[in-house]
Amino acid sequence: MIGERNENGILEITGVGLCPSTGMRKGVVVNIEATLRSVSAAIEAAEMMSGREVHSCWTGIGGSHIDGINSRGVVAVTGKNRETREIGPEDIERVLEAARAVVIPMDRQVLEVIPQSFIVDDQRGIRDPLDMIGVRLESEVHIITCSVTSAQNLIKCVNRAGFRVNNLILQSLAAGRSVLTREEKDMGVALIDLGGGTTEMLVYSDGAPYSTTTIPAGGAQVTGDISIIKNISLDNAERIKLEAGCCWETLLEGDDDIIVPGVGGRSPLPIPRSQILTIIKPRMEEIFKMVKEKLDKLTLSRPLGAGIVLTGGGAQMLGAAELAGNIFKLPVRVGAPLPLGGLVEEYRSPEYAAAVGLVLEGNDRELAAGAERGGEKAVREKGQGDVFRKLREWLQKEFF
Repeated sequence: MIGERNENGILEITGVGLCPSTGMRKGVVVNIEATLRSVSAAIEAAEMMSGREVHSCWTGIGGSHIDGINSRGVVAVTGKNRETREIGPEDIERVLEAARAVVIPMDRQVLEVIPQSFIVDDQRGIRDPLDMIGVRLESEVHIITCSVTSAQNLIKCVNRAGFRVNNLILQSLAAGRSVLTREEKDMGVALIDLGGGTTEMLVYSDGAPYSTTTIPAGGAQVTGDISIIKNISLDNAERIKLEAGCCWETLLEGDDDIIVPGVGGRSPLPIPRSQILTIIKPRMEEIFKMVKEKLDKLTLSRPLGAGIVLTGGGAQMLGAAELAGNIFKLPVRVGAPLPLGGLVEEYRSPEYAAAVGLVLEGNDRELAAGAERGGEKAVREKGQGDVFRKLREWLQKEFF
């Protein structure tokens, strides 16, 4: 996915590229050569559509090796305004570092540290404590960790394809950035990203990520079930799943036969759509029940007022929202990326949620980095100006 800022500074999607990911399994690289070929093909397709050349990219990471923990840090307010006890940026930075200081195994690395809320002198629920008066500052954060080797293999694939990785971003976090509204995050919502090899759940509570969970099952398992039970190739099983897949009986219109080409010169095989449903539905039920089991174990401060949002390629299956609603007993909607402009028809699909989110998140981080550099430059120039001013005053005093 390629995004550009137009003359008004508004981000637009100008290029979309899609290629089968044959070198990954359950979100982890298992074949470096196949993965880098997929990366190159997808970026080349997006380049041709946008007319731009790509040198670096923001890369999504997911898989069963992802883990999330909640942590807390506390510091005394000792900024420049010690007399007034005014909380400054350096105090916020210190308390986040304190919260980040958790023991993790040597084979894991911190991927994201996301502030949930701050506490100033026992006053809870503060989103931004900057410039507030206080003596004690606490932070509650959600820390996302990943496997070091999985991250390095993914970066290596992109680098060998000829592109630089700006940073790794959690795929479910990126998907949430593109499909969830601020109101949903504040009310509490569970984003379920139905991917090919894994199903990832990201729970928002009071506007911030609270829990990150990965289930090692996804659309590939549904395809495998059709292939094994009907004794057909994986390619044909995938085509049947996409064209005729359904997991809710009342949405099945008619019971037409799906014709599957025979193998080795055999005659084509007709399969009724009702039989495909009896294969798909149990597997989708199992995936949703595994997610619900994880969700039920969470100790949330309030119920999920905004319910469930399904996204990812698996969310496009007919009846997925109805089946999820029946299992979770919560309101469910299918989440497509919010319109940004540009090639809207190309990316308004749940399967592009994470890719659009990567563009949005990358744009935000680049703008933030640019503003920070601008601020540092202004401080540096101000410092230089103070030196020259003092030198001029001294010269005037001594010689004039």
